[in-house]
Amino acid sequence: MTTALRVRPRVEGDWLFVPVPRLAPVPQLASAPRAHRPYRLFCFPHAGGDATAYTPLARALAPAAEVWALRPPARGGRLGHPMPASFDLLVDAVVEALTPHLTGRFGFYGQSFGALLGYEVARALPAGLRPELVVAASASPPAVWSGADRPRYTADELLRLAGMGELVEGDDELKEHALRGIRTDLDVVATYRPRPHPPIGSDLHTVVGVEDPLLALGGLEGWAAHTRGAHGHHVVPGGHLLATVDRPGPVDLLTSLTTRPRAAHQSPTE
Repeated sequence: MTTALRVRPRVEGDWLFVPVPRLAPVPQLASAPRAHRPYRLFCFPHAGGDATAYTPLARALAPAAEVWALRPPARGGRLGHPMPASFDLLVDAVVEALTPHLTGRFGFYGQSFGALLGYEVARALPAGLRPELVVAASASPPAVWSGADRPRYTADELLRLAGMGELVEGDDELKEHALRGIRTDLDVVATYRPRPHPPIGSDLHTVVGVEDPLLALGGLEGWAAHTRGAHGHHVVPGGHLLATVDRPGPVDLLTSLTTRPRAAHQSPTE
């Protein structure tokens, strides 16, 4: 059995879940040299998604990177926690939760709704605390999310088109939990309004599944304008949700991006 499968997951506060910790949370870790800390990949779930969906990805990336997955309110282990009333308030809450853990080398990966949230969290952070890498998967650029022509789906449609329907088939209670989470996130994203801002310095890569029924292969155009760092566009096997409870997602791509020498990246500062 590999180390990745033996180690026990842990929760960091309300907001973060570490499925495969690479280092035990010992007191000395806070003062350890930055070079000795594992690369942290903060992962943001899709609409209705939970942090546990990133467990297969965490196992596949270990030990190259340590996944820290966001635990959104109103689902899973945080079912009784209310979702912030607006997208801006959600960003503020996530920034506050992540800031103490933004040490050493780290990047963000998000899918669909999670990609938009991850990008806006990166933008809201002080320039010196921004991730060196942002990977936006299965997500249109920010302007599309609030435009008059943006696609509008019901929770049931998203459940089916995103490929989550098969995961809850035959379990009415699980399906209702999934739909409740999707509706919660749709309500939040409906409040999103992008604001003019300078590009961030983080490298920004976009990725889409070749069989994505919600996003055309050209639907990621526009993201490049949001970074002064490197930009890449990647097409990989899969549908709308690349990393799920039974699929690790774009492991090769994320391994390549997170194991590049730091010198290959521009500074994420402005």
